[in-house]
Amino acid sequence: MAAVPLSQARDPLTLAIDIGSRGSRARVYDAGGAPVRGLKHRVAHQFLTRPDGSSELDPDATLAEVVELITALTERLSADDRAHAARRIGAVAMDTFASSLVGVDADGTALTPCFTYADSRPAARVAELRAELDEAAVQERTGCRFHTGYLPARLRWLKESSPDVFARTARWLSLGEYIFARLLGRYAVSFSTAAWTGLLDRRAGVWDADLIRACGANPAGFSPLHDATSPLTDIGADVAARWPALAGASWFPAIADGYASNAGSGAVDATVVALSAATGGAMRVLVEGVPERVPSGLWCYRVDERRSLLGGALNDSGRVLTWLRDRLQLPDDAALEVALRAPPAGSLPVVLPFLTGERSPGWAVAARAAFAGVTESTTALDLFLGAMAGVALRYGRIAAQLDEVAPAARRVVASGNITETLPGWLQMAADVLGRPVTRVATKQPTLRGTALIALETLAPDVARAPAEMGETYNPLPEHMAYYRELGDRQEALYRALVSGR
Repeated sequence: MAAVPLSQARDPLTLAIDIGSRGSRARVYDAGGAPVRGLKHRVAHQFLTRPDGSSELDPDATLAEVVELITALTERLSADDRAHAARRIGAVAMDTFASSLVGVDADGTALTPCFTYADSRPAARVAELRAELDEAAVQERTGCRFHTGYLPARLRWLKESSPDVFARTARWLSLGEYIFARLLGRYAVSFSTAAWTGLLDRRAGVWDADLIRACGANPAGFSPLHDATSPLTDIGADVAARWPALAGASWFPAIADGYASNAGSGAVDATVVALSAATGGAMRVLVEGVPERVPSGLWCYRVDERRSLLGGALNDSGRVLTWLRDRLQLPDDAALEVALRAPPAGSLPVVLPFLTGERSPGWAVAARAAFAGVTESTTALDLFLGAMAGVALRYGRIAAQLDEVAPAARRVVASGNITETLPGWLQMAADVLGRPVTRVATKQPTLRGTALIALETLAPDVARAPAEMGETYNPLPEHMAYYRELGDRQEALYRALVSGR
């Protein structure tokens, strides 16, 4: 979608912020969902990882990034539109990677780093929870299995590994909650962010107090729930004094990036599956109401008062591509693109792409990557193709379970860094899934989706342009047979190395 000049932008404007695994970025969108030319800014960061499974981000450094983003954009807006800047921005909206956790004291000061979804140190607590509680019943209640990416295992791990810090913690916040609390002095959590914790009763739309207590925490330490249609409006005068262009703006509690990505990709009903292939990956479908049953390999997040997001996630999608590029002497992207689009041939290595463990569909937190069938003649390109096929096959496992509960979701739209740098991989994905896959051409669909969700409340009567789409990749029967056989080999390797962990 082409950016519009500020002089042609339709009010009210939305300042949207996205906090991802590789950086924080912000952009201003008009009431029609079009980006405003020149009003964008980005700050890079990366997760701090260690061999022990740590994956952290400094919450105060990220807060400083958000301050920089807001300051940069409001100053540019004010410089370009001195007469009306203070009245043009109607909302500030944010999405963050899900899930995240920051413990704070009674004054709101961070006592812990921000633990990210990829931190695998609570793995032993997952096994403990599975032994003590009925995991199937918990999944039906919360929509989530036990996993290191969710809060039940993380809270138990923190209580054991850092008892003093745990005892001093007055509140448990997501990263988005923490940032808005420091900026606005208000605690509020959206349904989508709460759902990604694994602690929300998806049917009742309230915190699951019994599960929180079973994790050793106090339910009073979790923020009040806010629907996406309930922004924070009674903001202190100090915020307007700091950023005059935001005087009178509504602040929407941070939402989860998966929800925003669906909105920005046009996957907003039960007929369209959004496939994301960023650092991690997912397949998600937005459905009305609360599904009665959740297949064991999937999750179901209540994202607002009337809708749920059903799907499955991979820890490692684009991360696999980055790892391959860093460690193999691969040809350039043009050659990789040709190889991805070529008919599959020969016997590729069978790859389990679990660099940081498995989420859907097996939820094996201790799973690790494996390459099988490697011989002396195996080339770097073979390893690359085998690994990228391995990623596609894991999406195929998720799609099979989605078909059980969302059979109408036959259209697939795909976004993320793999689809941008190596779109030929989508041919492989289409051949594995057995259905057409269309690349989302809209730039930064997650960031735009954050703005669109806010605009549902901010400007409900303004028509929004649909997401722009690129090439569609149709499955080829001769390729599908090849990947079915490779998928059988991958499943045999999975059973041999991973099942039962």
